[in-house]
Amino acid sequence: MQSFKVFVILIGFIILTGLSGASADTGMENEPASGSLVQGYRILSIEPSVGDVHLVVYRGDYIKFDFKTTIGDPILKIPELSIEQTLATGLDNAPYFKMKSMGRFRFSLGNVTGNIQVIEYKQPHYREIEAGEAAKFLQNLNPLVLDVRTHAEFNSGHLKNAILIPVQELQKRVGELSEYKHSDILIYCATGNRSTVASKILVDKGFKRIVNMRYGISQWAKSGYPIVK
Repeated sequence: MQSFKVFVILIGFIILTGLSGASADTGMENEPASGSLVQGYRILSIEPSVGDVHLVVYRGDYIKFDFKTTIGDPILKIPELSIEQTLATGLDNAPYFKMKSMGRFRFSLGNVTGNIQVIEYKQPHYREIEAGEAAKFLQNLNPLVLDVRTHAEFNSGHLKNAILIPVQELQKRVGELSEYKHSDILIYCATGNRSTVASKILVDKGFKRIVNMRYGISQWAKSGYPIVK
């Protein structure tokens, strides 16, 4: 009997430990991103600081850095992403960097150092599907199909009945979609990065049924599904 009690206590400890670890992971996924979205770009403000800076962005974000010359030589270095570039001041001239891989990456900009944590975007009103699931989704639910690529990309081929709103224009044109706030919306881009940004914009605006085609029209085409021009 004593051995059975010890066994039950041990199992309980393992279960509680597992739940604790799962909660920690979920907390990281739901950690709010740094900066703000402006015309489809995540703007990260960098101030002179003592000690490391911790920045959080979502996979798929296109990031730009907003900083003043007081940070020193504006050379951005993210070694693990093979990024080393001198940045211009002013957002209009600032280059952007696509965050395609999740993980924690060391960076430096001038005399500021720290980490950029790239996490998956997860919200109650958002989910991701691949091309095969998207084909069934389109057939069964007839959602609004939103293409967030450029005009040139759209003209080269798109999903049937898709409407085009480039991700950089989505924030100012979101009112055009107001009647679909409670409808299914399938969003796609080329490879699933811009569509993640667009999904967050719509979820933040109160849209309730957002579905992101995870690997974009690239996977759709490779899977042999139809494209129209």
